[in-house]
Amino acid sequence: MGHLSTLAGVLALTGLFDAVTAQSCSGVTGRYQPKMGSGYRVSVLASGLRQPRHIVVDSAGNLLVAEGGSTGVRRLVLQDNGNIVCASSNTQILTGSTNHGIALSADGKTLFTSNLASVTAYSYDASTGQVGTGRQIVTGMSNTGTHPTRAIATSKWSPDTILVARGSNGNIDTSTTDRSSGRSMIKAFSISQGMTTAHQYNTGGEVLAWGLRNIVGLTEDPNTGGVWSVENQMDDLRLNGRDIHTNNPAERLSYHGALNDTNNRYKGLNYGYPSCVPAWDPENVGISGLLVGSLFKPDGVPNANDCANRMTGRLHFHAHTAPLDIKFNANSTAAYIAFHGSWNRNPADGYRVMRVDFRNGQPVADVTSKTAQIPVMENSNVGACPNSCFRPVGLAFDQKGRLFVSSDTSGEIYVIYGA
Repeated sequence: MGHLSTLAGVLALTGLFDAVTAQSCSGVTGRYQPKMGSGYRVSVLASGLRQPRHIVVDSAGNLLVAEGGSTGVRRLVLQDNGNIVCASSNTQILTGSTNHGIALSADGKTLFTSNLASVTAYSYDASTGQVGTGRQIVTGMSNTGTHPTRAIATSKWSPDTILVARGSNGNIDTSTTDRSSGRSMIKAFSISQGMTTAHQYNTGGEVLAWGLRNIVGLTEDPNTGGVWSVENQMDDLRLNGRDIHTNNPAERLSYHGALNDTNNRYKGLNYGYPSCVPAWDPENVGISGLLVGSLFKPDGVPNANDCANRMTGRLHFHAHTAPLDIKFNANSTAAYIAFHGSWNRNPADGYRVMRVDFRNGQPVADVTSKTAQIPVMENSNVGACPNSCFRPVGLAFDQKGRLFVSSDTSGEIYVIYGA
């Protein structure tokens, strides 16, 4: 009995050790030591990358990484190495093609990348990594102000569709009250039509949702076809001259229905920006009856008399935590969200990967919940952020259920096991 108890204690300690200690592949040195949630462990797959942003796993199990600064796309061929996964090769397969977004067609034979101005399609061979000549399929997306990322997502349920998100032209982009501005929205485009004649973002495609300040992550629930987005909300918020920006507004997880649903009641809805923002700390806002996620009108925005009639999110998150990607596990029981972290609040917040549990295609938690996020991977010292910590950006699952995470500022790729 005593020996069994001792062994159980050793195994428990070993499991705890694995959960908090990041292993690295040979020749790879991780810069930071993540703190892992219960049941998870982590390894460092790659380092020394240039601003790795969104990522995707191809049909042969290789990891494709969009690097920032118009660097291009990198292909990591993966192999198991004991109880972690490592890269047997790491090569650049595209140059100067992207600053953020990357996706693959449903059949895995077309690679899409995005940058400030356009979305480009390439033929792609997963077995060799060979990439064909690029063809722009969506153009006319340049902004003169901020928010250069263009999140993109393809659909298993509607294989000829690519979703493209375009953010606002600044913190408060007043012209986006008009849908024809072509900003602060998600649009759906036909891939096949774009291959013939490129879509112009402002005039082409269909509006899936608008009034969304800056969507940086998009995904499709693999089991229901439902489309979800994560949004970065407004900075430096004031109400009646009072600074309320530290804990407001909320970042937002929004549902947009299924692309193959001809009666999709969410299609084309407006989510309030720039006139209406969602509350995270209603008490700090000080409006009677306001709940988490309720929309209200702050200072400095266009007039809005109908915030109550605008669509709001399905879940909400801490202010300024900057969610940049969302991905579902294979059975859609959980969505994982990468929070890049705040610059607009003190103390810092974010800099973590969190889980939201789902059931029957929707989050388990209520829309007003403040505890829907379950810790998966966090920085051990958030006080060192943003300059001396990892900052999650892109997420991708492989067929073995391993979750890959990019960190742009540290130039690393992590692998989470147990997701």
